[in-house]
Amino acid sequence: MSKGKITYTRPFLYPYQKDILDAPERYTVTEAATKIGKTASHIIWLFEQALQIKENQSVWWVAPIYGQAEIAYKRMKAQITDRNFFRANDTKLTLTLPTGAIIAFKSAERPDSLYGDDVYAAVFDEFTRAREEAWHALRSTLTATNGRCKFIGNVKGTKNWGYKLAMKAKTGEPNHRYFKVTAYDAAKEGLLDIEEIEQAKRDLPENVFRELYLAEAAEDGANPFGLRHIQQCVYDLSISHPVCFGIDLAKSTDYTAIVGLDRNGNTCYFDRFQKDWRQTIDTILNLPDAPIKIDSTGVGDPIVEEVQRKRQGVTAFKFTQYSKQQIMEGLALAIQQRRITYPPGPIQNELEMFEFEYTRTGVRYTAPAGYHDDCVCALALAVDHHKESITMGAYSWA
Repeated sequence: MSKGKITYTRPFLYPYQKDILDAPERYTVTEAATKIGKTASHIIWLFEQALQIKENQSVWWVAPIYGQAEIAYKRMKAQITDRNFFRANDTKLTLTLPTGAIIAFKSAERPDSLYGDDVYAAVFDEFTRAREEAWHALRSTLTATNGRCKFIGNVKGTKNWGYKLAMKAKTGEPNHRYFKVTAYDAAKEGLLDIEEIEQAKRDLPENVFRELYLAEAAEDGANPFGLRHIQQCVYDLSISHPVCFGIDLAKSTDYTAIVGLDRNGNTCYFDRFQKDWRQTIDTILNLPDAPIKIDSTGVGDPIVEEVQRKRQGVTAFKFTQYSKQQIMEGLALAIQQRRITYPPGPIQNELEMFEFEYTRTGVRYTAPAGYHDDCVCALALAVDHHKESITMGAYSWA
């Protein structure tokens, strides 16, 4: 380092670390195994962001509790070869660069304390273990600066806001990018010992191992299908001809989803789109010749009537709490018995996010607030139609 100039060379990074740090999206969400270098790599990224800002401007490292923020603070100090480079404040957990830029390490324990500042970049460490209100506060600090944020953490069940954020990134939310790093990914790079991973697998309960080493959310009973069962049914699209279709029509900001099954219950046709009603009707009318079961709830009713006037074999289905419960339980049985398959992507992602809850009027099946269930509903309609055809002897399961 010379006066008025900082010479910086990026430290060594493993390929998966570089992919995360160099992603152009504003938000990256990384679900990662333990001890794969997520803290060390993101310390590098935050330091690089600090090099790009001016005097009295700041970047933040936010952790669920003070102790975790302090660990990251000490690690950043230790990672800099020139110990006199920073002006450190151990009480406030701040590091000030020669340029006057500030790196602050914050606790998310009291979200209200995060409001007020303008932050130019942030890392939210162990975000799945922090309160959602802390993200709301942090998000407000990034607004004026259009600052970027990187979320890193272990998986912690499926009922926290962090898991839902990860699923949103995974399903293609604009300006978001999803990453998953397992212990085996780190072992391939030589960062972890494969025998240590296998020993942990023997030592730990399965759900704990899957979360900490495979970055897989533990089953928590809220998903009616079972996450492992969902994964077991994921295959490429079948090339066979469809024997039935299930269609869930768009409502407001939702998508229209179309799922076609072949005679063996494999998904052989899938489409998901947002179009006006005329284009939607034309798309449906141009589907390959096969019976259709289509959502006629609410605004879908006149659409279905027009399709029925122009095409044979179209059955209307109205979603109520009771009728939805019936076809979702049928879908759950088909998935758990591996009688259907579907491709990776939106169908699988929505199935993994899907929830049920007990209410005073029965069981309610739906996607979490702010998420979609169009693909799940279309698949359920297709499976229900397929089952009816089996009952009538039109064809049979493989």
